Amino acid sequence: MLKILAFLGYCLLAAGQAHADAGYETLSPAQPVQNPDKIEVIEFFWYGCPHCYHFEPAVSEWLKTKPANVEFKRQPAIFSDLWGKHAKAFFTAESLGILDKVHADLFDAVQNKKQKLATEDELAAFFTAHGVKDEDFRAAYNSFAVDAKMRQAESLGPRYGITGVPTLIINGKYRVTGPSAKSQDNMLPVANELIKLESQAK
Repeated sequence: MLKILAFLGYCLLAAGQAHADAGYETLSPAQPVQNPDKIEVIEFFWYGCPHCYHFEPAVSEWLKTKPANVEFKRQPAIFSDLWGKHAKAFFTAESLGILDKVHADLFDAVQNKKQKLATEDELAAFFTAHGVKDEDFRAAYNSFAVDAKMRQAESLGPRYGITGVPTLIINGKYRVTGPSAKSQDNMLPVANELIKLESQAK
């Protein structure tokens, strides 16, 4: 049931207080941020999620005008082995320094071209098609650095009470989902209000 809900992008209420009218949930306990001088915004997503795919253009537009004090991070969620393979593709691309080049294409490959990208060989073919040498892909894919990112990613979902995607985490304190914001289109406006709140608090 959890995986079905996650795939559809619907979130159950997890630990924390729900603010139905405000469009968000408060994390309890709040989670630390990497840079206390910035307002941290994390987007949990999955390449196989159609809701995340349709949310991506809005996120890309928002990034062009986000406040200067906001530090944005994409974070692949892991709910199954397939989600894990796609997360590993993300971290491999990050390790190779080509994430910006292939992020949209990974979405397109899974959502539109119906490629599962579920094995190392399938992912190797994807990366070599984007100009990466097969040996360079496999070295990064099987590296200690990517493995460490994977272990961290598996622990982050429970820490933030992630039960579906897309989900936004604002400054380690607030969780914004489609259901909490009443619609996916309203997620970023709710996030903007929380960013203002946190900025004023600083």
